[in-house]
Formats: sequence, structure tokens, C-alpha cells
Amino acid sequence: MDALFIGHAYIDVSMIADALPHGDEKSVAKDYAVSFGGNSATAAFACAKLGQSPDLLIPVARDWLAHMFLDMAATYGLRVHSRRVARSSLSFVFPHHGQRAILRARDDTYLQSFPRLDLTSAKLLHLDGHMGDAALYYAKAAREKGVLVSLDGGALRPGLLELLNFVDVAIVAKDLCRQMSLSELEMLAFLKEKGCRVGGVTNGEKGLLWYDLDGDTQNLPALHVPAEKVVDTSGAGDVFHGAYCASFLDDPTAPWREHFEFANAASAHKVQHLGNEAGLPSRSDIALARRRLDTVI
Repeated sequence: MDALFIGHAYIDVSMIADALPHGDEKSVAKDYAVSFGGNSATAAFACAKLGQSPDLLIPVARDWLAHMFLDMAATYGLRVHSRRVARSSLSFVFPHHGQRAILRARDDTYLQSFPRLDLTSAKLLHLDGHMGDAALYYAKAAREKGVLVSLDGGALRPGLLELLNFVDVAIVAKDLCRQMSLSELEMLAFLKEKGCRVGGVTNGEKGLLWYDLDGDTQNLPALHVPAEKVVDTSGAGDVFHGAYCASFLDDPTAPWREHFEFANAASAHKVQHLGNEAGLPSRSDIALARRRLDTVI
């Protein structure tokens, strides 16, 4: 096992429509995509698309949606470790003019404990804060074995503050800053206090504000994707996480700015495609984005 990703998993149904129907109305969408979803899950798929072979620990039901997800995982060479739930989780995503509305149905009532896996050969553990008991268990185990722990801090989930004590690289969303009533700079200071060696705050098209191993605060502007080419921003952050994980696995000694620049281009590719699977970049896609797209000034 080179890397383990832990989090929740969905089947995403993404639909582009001029407006959502109300009451007894009916309408026809312009386009749709059906794909895998979930923060760490999508990151794992992105990492796999970029040539790595991560393991994925997620809740899995015994239903047709689970069969669909597992077929997708097998296609990308993901090794899935399951924790039983009664029903698969489903997400409806409605992209519209650079934003996206999401309606979810989630089952996070676990019918069994999580499996205990051996991290001896692992180089990286990536978490999204879901399945908090498993996340904390594996973060502690990774810390003991010297395995890098990466966190996608998208929201203030139960146990997140304790989990941060065992995280090496914490990249959080602006939403978490709002939930904790912290500015972006205050969040960076908070992550430093927690012992995170690398920390950052993503803010959509404004890019990434982050500090490196020396503690220096830096800004990585987002690549500018023309508005007419932005199709679906959902999953862009997950692809960002998966891409920097892949870059780290490629070369753990490279500067973190290189990992984040690589991920920046991966995210820019994602927003130009509908659904998570269509938006997964190859290495050539990332190289093309880096050549053709300028940073936002």
C-alpha cells in the first residue's frame, strides 16, 4: 500500500438546466453526468488517474449504487476497503454560472467497525474528516510510522479539531474559516499552532493562501479559466487534493509549491468538464493547462 484515502463516498448525478422545476412543473436538462463522488473518494480517483495506486476506505452498502461505485473503482485500479452501511449515498449536483447547488442523501450510520489495515509500506494518508473514528485511528497510526497525513478540511466535522493534532498537511476551505469565525491568516496561525507543517486555505478562483515548512506565508493564484469555459466547479477542490497527493507520491522531496502548482492546473482542468469522472485530468491535461492558462492577477 502506497497511499490510503479515507472518507465518504457518493454516486453523483450532475445536471445542467436553466432552472429547477417547482411544484408540478417538469423540465428537461441540457446535459447530465453520472459519476463517483465524495471528497477523499474523488481525490483517490484523481490520484489514480495520475498513475498512482491508492487504497480507499469508504462506507459500502449492498445495493445497485454500490455496485456502480465499485465497478468505477475497479476500472481505475483502486483497492476498496469497506465499512458496511444500509444504503449508498446519493448526490444531485446542479452547476450554474460558476456555482453549484448540491442536494445529498447520506447514510453514515455504520453497521460495523472499520477495518484495520497495515500502513507499514504507506507513504501518504489522505483524510476528509468523514468517518471520524477511522480518520483519527489511522492519523495516529500514520504519525507513529512516519507516514505523511494530508487533510481536506472542507467543513467543521465532528472530531476535526482533535484530528488536526496528527495532520502534517492541512488544506482547508474558506467555508471552514467562516464556520470557525477566523480570517484566512488567523486560520493559518491556528493550523501552525496545531502542529501542521504545511497549511493552506483554498478560496475558489482566488487561489491558495498557504505556508510552507519554513512557516512563510505565500499566495498561489488560481489559473484563469475563461468564464465561457467553466462548466462545473463541483469536485475541483477534490481533484486539487488528489493531484498534490499524486505529485507528493511521485517525489516526496520536491518543494510543496511544486506539488500545489501541479494541483492548481489539475483543478483548472476539472472545472471545464461536467461531472467528476470527465474532469479527472491526465498528466498531459495538466501540462496543457499550465501552458495555456494564465494566473489570476
